[in-house]
Amino acid sequence: MILVLDAEAVSNLRSPDEKHIDSVRAAIQVAIELKRPVLVPAVVLAELYRGARENASLDALLNRDGRLLTKDTSREFARFVGGVLAAAGADSSDMVDAHCVATAVERGGGVILTGDATDMTRLAASYSHVTVAAL
Repeated sequence: MILVLDAEAVSNLRSPDEKHIDSVRAAIQVAIELKRPVLVPAVVLAELYRGARENASLDALLNRDGRLLTKDTSREFARFVGGVLAAAGADSSDMVDAHCVATAVERGGGVILTGDATDMTRLAASYSHVTVAAL
């Protein structure tokens, strides 16, 4: 079991003023205490890199918190992400969320911390070992 962070979860870690920062930090702490990895799909980072200021704050977060591991996308993993989309009858507008689901499934299950529980739950419906937790 792992913890996967979507874009909103990661965004909430960038500033102490963010609404859900305590919830995200608590989830990460529980994962670490249970010796579970905390993964962020690379495509989530691509969604957040949006200019110099945003890039700097995201890079600062990733550099200071070594507990956040990046899940890269290989050709095989991309094929699996496509399968997640197909299983849910979803289109490419759900691609980033599908990466989160596929990351959890590939690791044997886990929890996805998300700001978009509706879409994520729909994508994860075929995978009983994946839990979606809303911020």
